Amino acid sequence: METGSVREASFIGSTSTEITQPALTATQKNAATSSHPVVVAKHKGGSRGLKKAFSAGVLLPVLAGVLFLGLWEFEFFHKIFDLKKYQLPLPTAIAETMKDNFSLLLSYTGYTLAEAVLGMLVGSAIGFLIALAATAWPRWGSGSLTLVAALNAVPIVALAPIMNLWFGDGIGSRIAIVTATTMAAMAINAYKGMAAIDPLALDLMHSYAAGKPAVFRYLRIQNSLPYVFTALKINATASMIGAIVGEFFFSSKGLGYLLSNSIKVAKMPLGWSCIVLAAIAGVLFYLVVERLEKVFIKWHPSQRK
Repeated sequence: METGSVREASFIGSTSTEITQPALTATQKNAATSSHPVVVAKHKGGSRGLKKAFSAGVLLPVLAGVLFLGLWEFEFFHKIFDLKKYQLPLPTAIAETMKDNFSLLLSYTGYTLAEAVLGMLVGSAIGFLIALAATAWPRWGSGSLTLVAALNAVPIVALAPIMNLWFGDGIGSRIAIVTATTMAAMAINAYKGMAAIDPLALDLMHSYAAGKPAVFRYLRIQNSLPYVFTALKINATASMIGAIVGEFFFSSKGLGYLLSNSIKVAKMPLGWSCIVLAAIAGVLFYLVVERLEKVFIKWHPSQRK
């Protein structure tokens, strides 16, 4: 009987390809996976990277940018807004001007970026100290937030001549302008982070008999770090605006100075080159701050994937 059953099973297996084919395929897949795990992992990683590079979040902005530049190059915006080429230079003319004046534009971009970075660091540090004072001594320190907000409401064009009188026409006046424009964002955001703490965490610190310095060190400052980096990202772009506007009035170097002079002598491709480089520098500055945020507060839920 057994011999007959075996024969019957082998006969059915040999004639029915629908049963044997899936079993062989699964075996082959398992063998390939077990024998070359590194190759399979690399293949999966490469396909994921390729898929990520061409995902909708990256591909759509690139396509939109290419479409925008194409419409600009073929004078679509000139026809709509009735503009001449000297009013709105073509992208190819701007690119050619950037190529011809590359060394000059690069040195002026570095000068403006140095003003922006130094001014932002000084302004953010002062703003953070104001937030500390406002949190530690609410009765006396909270009024400083109002003063900082009032200073931030003053236009840069009004601050520039005053800072020039105080600090001269060197780089110090532009750093002072950027300092004044970036102080408020840091003070207000850091104060919110230090004040908005969990009451249970504060009670726990008090149950450990922690003093005010310990509460600030282990609770309030830790809680304020996401707000601090939010302020830094805001200030990264605001500092470039402050530096360039400050160079419009009193400077002999920088993108703002070159942009102002280019418009005066009707060299619009050179002026637009300054605008493009200022935008690129601002974006790079923002990305650097964003990268620092991922490194320093990777423990925060907002940075977890």
